[in-house]
Amino acid sequence: MAGNLNTIRERLSQCKGFQVFYRAANGRRKMEARQGVILEAYPSLFTLFVESQNSTVSFSYADILTKEVELQ
Repeated sequence: MAGNLNTIRERLSQCKGFQVFYRAANGRRKMEARQGVILEAYPSLFTLFVESQNSTVSFSYADILTKEVELQ
């Protein structure tokens, strides 16, 4: 996903309820890779429900823009 923040926000709001695979930077040279479902797309962030952890995580759209989080 590339583009500006508005494009990223619109694409994620259209994908609510879809299952995605994400990789997130988790400190120095550590990557977290999990599968989750997009719950909500708020104006400044979006939330994912991670089934393996039975929890909700949130990321900002800027994380995708700066490639701290990658979605597939």
